[in-house]
Parts: sequence; C-alpha cells; structure tokens
Amino acid sequence: MRKWLVGLILWTSGCAACYGQTPLLLFGDNEHQTFLGCLNCSKFDSQSVCNKFGQLGSLFTSDSIWNASGRFGSKSSSDSPWNVFSSTGPVIINDSGQYYGRFTASKLVSDRTRIQALNQLADLIAAGMSLKDAHERLCGD
Repeated sequence: MRKWLVGLILWTSGCAACYGQTPLLLFGDNEHQTFLGCLNCSKFDSQSVCNKFGQLGSLFTSDSIWNASGRFGSKSSSDSPWNVFSSTGPVIINDSGQYYGRFTASKLVSDRTRIQALNQLADLIAAGMSLKDAHERLCGD
C-alpha cells in the first residue's frame, strides 16, 4: 500500500492541468498499486483517463479501463470497474489519500463510490453501452 502512496505523491506534484480541482485518482489490482488514471483531470493531461492518446485513456493500452480486452477494462475481469459481479474493482482516492469508494458496476459492493456520474456510467456499460461510447460520454470526445 505504501508503493501507491509514493507514486501518488510523485504524480500529483505534476498534475498542473487539474484546474484547481482535487484530483480523483483511480488505483487497481488487489493491493491498489496500479495507477489507472485521473478521473477528473483535463483530457489533455497525460495521466487522465480521458486522454485518448495517452497510456491511461486509450481504448487499446493494457492498463486502460477502456480496453475491453484488458485486465482493467474487461467486463469479465475482477479488476475492472465494468464487472457487475466483482467485489474488488478499482478504488478512488484524492491526492491527500481520502477514500471515495470503489468504482464498480457491482451494486452489491458496500463501498461503491457515491459519485453519481461514475455510478451512472458503470450502470450504462453494464446495460450494454460500448466502452468507446462510454469514453465519449465521460470525456466529451
């Protein structure tokens, strides 16, 4: 768990494009050590899940939540926010370490985030919306 905190501190020092908002950061895997991107940073920020040309916002890169075949984007992966049966989806924290819950399509997870826009997005994907269309909806492409 300390590994992601060190990464978080290093990363947030370079998040100048977050426009004064508290960056909401997504971490995946069992120990939450894999940084999956910033949920509310500018789509031009290299760390944003909305930067379709960046590592974390692409529909094709391995650690992107938008890659339907990847570990963090597949609806069948327990590490994906789009899996309606998973209880271990990615977690959302801010740059101070405040916990915002899990980003997950599973409505049975007790610590599912209370961020309505993310829950609505996860529900739409669970109902059949493509990740490409969801990316466009969240990111305004």
